Amino acid sequence: MREFVLYARAGWGSAIVEAQLAYYGLPFRIADTGDLFDSEEAREKLKPLNPLTQVPVLVLPAGQVMTESAAMTLHLADLAGRDDLVPGAIAKERAAFLRWLVFLVANVYPTFTYADDPKRFVKTEGAGDAFRAEVDAYAKRLWGIVEGACQAPWFLGERMSALDIYLAVMKHWRPGAKWFAENTPRVWAAAQKAASLERLAGVMGRNFPKKA
Repeated sequence: MREFVLYARAGWGSAIVEAQLAYYGLPFRIADTGDLFDSEEAREKLKPLNPLTQVPVLVLPAGQVMTESAAMTLHLADLAGRDDLVPGAIAKERAAFLRWLVFLVANVYPTFTYADDPKRFVKTEGAGDAFRAEVDAYAKRLWGIVEGACQAPWFLGERMSALDIYLAVMKHWRPGAKWFAENTPRVWAAAQKAASLERLAGVMGRNFPKKA
């Protein structure tokens, strides 16, 4: 199989897909986009592949372009012919998996999209800080809902899934590790367990290097 090309930025949402590619052992290479917030040149280079100029963007071996991490999650499972990250159609965990996959990408993830760089959406001078505070407070409420659904030792209970990889990456983002550990202990435990998997060590180290 020819390699996948993942357009990515270390520590960003592309780490979720990078981790899945590594987990499956699929051949891929990283194309670093540069800082899409601060660089107009970086945005212009990515725009032909994704008009939203967001990562991840995945170019399949045959040349097709994919955006949207949830779509990639489902498609990579199909290509790999495996159900260890995505429960199969008749698996008892399938419905819960799909529900919470969509919940994460449709509800939680946009809180970062809109509040990471408030000035893209709030033009009034001085209003960006208040906007971020409100969005971050809403995100905490959403994480409380996720915590209520999270089981143990993995999000779905006894079996791991791609949801745990999402958590392993997202725990590095706002509201921060300390908050997750104190306020969402089940989410934190599942995220930590996924992040510690040997086959994901390289991805986690590249995206979230330990501070000296």
